[in-house]
Amino acid sequence: MAAERLFVRGAVGALAMTAVRRLTTRVGLVDRTPPERVAHEGFPGLLAQVPPRYRGAAILAAHVAFGAVAGAVFATLPNGVRARRWSGPAYGLAIWAVYEAGVAPLVLRVERERDRPVAERVAIAADHALYGLVLTSRET
Repeated sequence: MAAERLFVRGAVGALAMTAVRRLTTRVGLVDRTPPERVAHEGFPGLLAQVPPRYRGAAILAAHVAFGAVAGAVFATLPNGVRARRWSGPAYGLAIWAVYEAGVAPLVLRVERERDRPVAERVAIAADHALYGLVLTSRET
């Protein structure tokens, strides 16, 4: 039961991140989001197979799917850890740290993540913390 609920919350959290990212890119805090960099720099051949007018939707779908799966993985943490309010934001930030330190440069060959301006890094950290808050939200 927890895995299914957290799978859905993970998808919702990824959508919440997307809403924040639309704002932060529109006001100029974020140049290119991590999902866009992954798609364009990590999988350019795959992205080229998607018709141009559907590429944004494909990137969004991949991000939401990743968020959902990451939410289900969060369900594997011990109940005592998941019950703490800080665990979700910490988990969201940990996902970003693993992506930035390992997955992006070593697996996807996405460069320049560490070269982002401080304001951009803060904005991306904030949307990952928001993702985690959605994971640990309580039903009313």
